[in-house]
Amino acid sequence: MPSYTPPLRDMQFVLHEVLNVVDELKMLPPYADIDADTINAVLEEGGKFCAEVITPINLSGDKEGCQLDKSTHEVTTPKGFKEAYKTYVEGGWAALACDPAYGGQGLPLLVNQCFYEMLNSANQAWTMYPGLSHGAYECLHAHGTDEQKKLYLPKLTSGEWTGTMCLTEPHCGTDLGLLRTKAEPQADGTYKITGGKIFISAGEHTLAENIVHLVLARLPDAPAGSKGISLFIVPKFKVNADGSLGERNGIFCSGLEHKMGIHGNSTCQMTLEDAVGTMVGQPNKGLAAMFVMMNTARLGVGNQSLGLTEVAYQNAVAYAKDRLQMRSLSGAKAPEKAADPIIVHPDVRKMLLTARAFAEGARALQAYTVLQADKSISSDDEDERKEAEAELALLTPIIKAFITDNGWLATSHCMQVYGGHGYIHEWGMEQFVRDARINMLYEGTNTIQSLDLLGRKVLGNNGATLKKFGKKIAAFIEEEGVNEAMQEFINPLADLGDKVNKLTQELGMKAFGNPDEVGAAAVDYLRVVGHMTFAYFFARMAKVALEKQGSGDPFYRAKLATARFYFAKLLPETASLIRTARAGLAPLMEMDEALF
Repeated sequence: MPSYTPPLRDMQFVLHEVLNVVDELKMLPPYADIDADTINAVLEEGGKFCAEVITPINLSGDKEGCQLDKSTHEVTTPKGFKEAYKTYVEGGWAALACDPAYGGQGLPLLVNQCFYEMLNSANQAWTMYPGLSHGAYECLHAHGTDEQKKLYLPKLTSGEWTGTMCLTEPHCGTDLGLLRTKAEPQADGTYKITGGKIFISAGEHTLAENIVHLVLARLPDAPAGSKGISLFIVPKFKVNADGSLGERNGIFCSGLEHKMGIHGNSTCQMTLEDAVGTMVGQPNKGLAAMFVMMNTARLGVGNQSLGLTEVAYQNAVAYAKDRLQMRSLSGAKAPEKAADPIIVHPDVRKMLLTARAFAEGARALQAYTVLQADKSISSDDEDERKEAEAELALLTPIIKAFITDNGWLATSHCMQVYGGHGYIHEWGMEQFVRDARINMLYEGTNTIQSLDLLGRKVLGNNGATLKKFGKKIAAFIEEEGVNEAMQEFINPLADLGDKVNKLTQELGMKAFGNPDEVGAAAVDYLRVVGHMTFAYFFARMAKVALEKQGSGDPFYRAKLATARFYFAKLLPETASLIRTARAGLAPLMEMDEALF
């Protein structure tokens, strides 16, 4: 069975030595009293919960899966899941970053995100039950009425209730403009909602006493397309005015999806039959309100793959140090043994270092981005809030797509390290691969994230937001350009920055002639920009490590080695990506459809 050790030292390095988050957070009124000791203590205790409570039920949960009783529509989760959730709630973990006005602990989103990285490493399927609740909480906190907030937020904050988002329908995926679920207004101000939803993560379970579904549906007179979508709260059990639970509502699980991974999470087909709901926000404006939840979820999915990359790496390293096979080509490295441990072989090291670099780069990017989320919500400076919002919007599709692409590659490499044992269930590696592959699909496929980045976030405002982020990179390059020790990191970063600027301009011009050029280049473009962000943060991490390597702490030597590996072996991928992005639309459209 796989093991897991929370990467607290690297988290502390990113938070306190690279990003100096305490100084940044102290500038935000809600966190004026935050300190490093508090952050470290919370994450240390959170790591214990992850390692000791939910890691041991990950492999067994994957094997057991969920079971649906079709007569009662109840879903039974794997053994130990309910008990672990009870421990989670009793520990106050659900309330970590929630508003104190509703019983929350009022810690930064950044702290919660670091905790969730560890949860995802330990057990992604289990983590999705409380994880969806955060998106529901954020959506209602931003768009709910005072009455809705009073009724639902305390229970979501405590973890007594969980939340979901019910978007997708059988005939449409991300194209929500096609959805057909209907909402009929009632005399008492509620709505009766009828329709069907699929792929609803944690849509039914008995871990919590109620489930708060946020459902997209159409009013009878709604305009066609995405402009005619409204958002509704549809609880599993109706909620009385005093907060007590009433009768069962007309929303139930009618089937479980049989998936390649995350078997321990109930991915449900949900049927609504005159389910009673209340509207969130304004009529026909539901998609804007739901985007709060969707964007939270996209950051969460990137975090899922970061967690899987870390735990897969840890276990692959342990195996590679123990597994004996063949001798090093340059001579025996463990002559006292029958063969050398496979970690001496260059390609095994390449696979391990790829996973390590993808984890460490993702951790830095994720932390920086969620820090912007904290600023966008809590800053009392309007300009700072707007700038943080814009940067958060820019980086969210990169986190979702680039980190999940990398997670798939990394977990596959780690499974490869195991050789034939890699696809044997008891080792756990093939589960990490299956779980990681799903992350590239849901919450908007990675191609959709790429279209969002290039088409909306970059070309949509003529590259203004990207240029602002680029100025931060350029300022760092200028500052460190005279530092001889940093040239091996600064020079390739500066070169890639120039190439991204030129590529962006070129694609923008092509898109004027034919918008389909965006679709032809978007996936490659996102990966290039993803590498640019990783290169920037690896350069920043290398700067700190160079300054502190004289301390004798081997952590800094390892950090420099990882950064050098990234720049030498992974960043050069951008050269081929730029060429394929420039190849454009013609090679994709030349073949007649009938010839496929």
